[in-house]
Amino acid sequence: MTDVHLRNLFKTYPGAKTPATKDVSLDIADGEFVVLLGPSGCGKTTLLRMLAGLEMPDSGQIVVGGRDVTYLPPKDRNLSMVFQSYAVFPHRKVRDNIAFGLTMRRTDRRETERKVAWAAELLQLEPYLDRYPAQLSGGQRQRVAVARAIVVDADVLLMDEPLSNLDSLLRLSFRADLKKLVESIGTTTVYVTHDQSEALSLGDRVAVLRNGEIAQLAPPLDVYSRPANRFVGGFLGSPPMNFLATTLDAGEGAEATADLGTQTVRAPAALRPHHGRPVLLGIRPEAVRVSTTREGDAVRGQVKVFEPMGSAVLVTVDVDGQLIKAQAPNTFRAASDDTVWLTFPASELRWYDAETELALETGPALETA
Repeated sequence: MTDVHLRNLFKTYPGAKTPATKDVSLDIADGEFVVLLGPSGCGKTTLLRMLAGLEMPDSGQIVVGGRDVTYLPPKDRNLSMVFQSYAVFPHRKVRDNIAFGLTMRRTDRRETERKVAWAAELLQLEPYLDRYPAQLSGGQRQRVAVARAIVVDADVLLMDEPLSNLDSLLRLSFRADLKKLVESIGTTTVYVTHDQSEALSLGDRVAVLRNGEIAQLAPPLDVYSRPANRFVGGFLGSPPMNFLATTLDAGEGAEATADLGTQTVRAPAALRPHHGRPVLLGIRPEAVRVSTTREGDAVRGQVKVFEPMGSAVLVTVDVDGQLIKAQAPNTFRAASDDTVWLTFPASELRWYDAETELALETGPALETA
């Protein structure tokens, strides 16, 4: 049973004006795959390195499998790590690279051979065991690094952007293999990346970091479909979520409403206390319906940019000075300055306070007024 608990971790590097991590707490269950996601400098790698013992926190606690490891050296934590660079020994053959951790632990020769064979089969490295790293592709070298990490039966597997040095097609292929691998071995895993596609496809839960703090921690689909704040909605998605400025109007009815041009949407009753307050309505580009003909109470806009994307087209539309991106089928056609009509399904809208940028409501889907 190996769960991980990070408690109130603070870390400030010498000479830095702001902390790398600010009071970060995170609970990871036994066998869970948690992804730390965020832009450069958000503190995700610092968290991973503190967990590994490569950095020491200024304050806080790290508990792994019920054992306080906060100030233990890396060798006493029983963790294994896959680095961003392959970090394989160029003068050692693949089998010796994989066995390195076992050799350092003076594991029995037969057990070492068994585990190397197991890892090689799991990662499809059997034909390359007697080759040197220079004779391998980048993807194969990264597989060697992963194999070396899993053979030592570590309590927790740590991965620091292990796919970043691979090309896009190889990254996609290796990502699927990595997901199957982690599911099969069942080891508690903490994975760092700035790639949102990796985070959403791999993790059981995703922790989105910003400025040394966790902005949201939730399953991948929840993080994507119901961002806890504007930062998360704007960081995830390609293109990211649209945010439309408007004002809540509670009026005399039982519910509040908000106007989007000629379209009125109904807000949840819980938002009535926010009457008259400026809000942001978030909606994903793929949820915006765009048409060259008016349908119902659609909002009128003018095309600014039309971008064919292969399987879809991306249309940037100016609606009363607000730029909105809509993703349409690749059969849709429009040109710059064309008039188009947008519909915003209320069930796809997310409500945010315009000042704090925090979600006002994350409950059931909303209904169109």
